[in-house]
Amino acid sequence: MQSQSRLKSLVQVEKVTVREPGVIILTGPSSCGKGEVASALCRTLSIRPEAHLSMGEILRSTFRGAKEDPEFAELLATKYDLSATTNIFDCIDSSESLSAKVRSYQAELEAYFKKPNMDLFTSQLDWLEFCTMNGLLVPNRWTENFVAAHIEQARSTREETFILDGYPRTVRAAEHLLAFLESMDIPVLKVIHLSISRQEMMARAQSRGRADDDDQSLVKRFQFYIENVQPSVDYMKTQLGSDRIALIDAHQPVFDDFPENKKFNLTKSINNVVAGVLRALGVPRVVLADLLNDDKD
Repeated sequence: MQSQSRLKSLVQVEKVTVREPGVIILTGPSSCGKGEVASALCRTLSIRPEAHLSMGEILRSTFRGAKEDPEFAELLATKYDLSATTNIFDCIDSSESLSAKVRSYQAELEAYFKKPNMDLFTSQLDWLEFCTMNGLLVPNRWTENFVAAHIEQARSTREETFILDGYPRTVRAAEHLLAFLESMDIPVLKVIHLSISRQEMMARAQSRGRADDDDQSLVKRFQFYIENVQPSVDYMKTQLGSDRIALIDAHQPVFDDFPENKKFNLTKSINNVVAGVLRALGVPRVVLADLLNDDKD
């Protein structure tokens, strides 16, 4: 992996572009580095940062837009059956399991929103915001609709390459996404599956210091990845063909040697992973050092 930094050329490549419009899908377990890889792909492949569509940002823009734009709030209510006045316990999304899940977070919800009795009334938009800000999953119907609407409303998605980061996460979501992309005549250029072990995922998540990153929650997240995300990748592999799927080791640490001790080099570690992604996308090895600025590290 590191040998690519020693390859030299008399020609310096400063810019690479993707050959045709389409979507690059980034998937993997929590804390596998999807955001860092997406940012690097935007920089190295001349993809506009605005064309990086992360699931988290799509959900954040949804509940923030509903608060700030009355017309958008009306659109959510009329087209997607999602509003700040509809109780999550009595709506199109209601189920025993969802109600139990919401009530299990009653104390956290009331502390977050500074409102009492949220075990009796929690609006759909309150639940959307709470889940998004705390790394919890929202009902499948919401994510399917929001992703489709976001892609459909962004005209540039038919004219340029864009990155879909963190979606799909289930077989059902993968079925919906591929059918929607086909209806929009948007090709899937590559599915990048970033892989890390459960131990590494937990170490990375715990280093963030978030309150919800306790051992029990992290184990559940990794189990969700095993039971849902991996099968969604397998489904896309059967539908798109194995050549469209690239499994990338997302844990490739680099350490700088110092007389006293070794020091972790985050930039080079990320570059190792990005180099693997770029090679999977067809970028020649001799070009990687220029694109990743290895000589400047």
